Amino acid sequence: MRRVQIQFTDEQIRALRIRADGSRRPLAAIVRDAVDAWFAADDHRLQRDRALASIGGFHSGLGDLAERHDEFVDEADG
Repeated sequence: MRRVQIQFTDEQIRALRIRADGSRRPLAAIVRDAVDAWFAADDHRLQRDRALASIGGFHSGLGDLAERHDEFVDEADG
């Protein structure tokens, strides 16, 4: 691990110490967990945004695909 210097407000330090004391873990571990959780949530948000951006991006050229789905599948199967 690498040591870094960051600054927190007095209120943030109090909240971090309360959580660290309550879990009997070092304050640094609480901060690392919070950063990991933030990265995971942000990665999930980015994946969701990419998925939503792809909606409507693909066109079959068939205007009635939803209505005649079964027929098109039968034709494709031979």
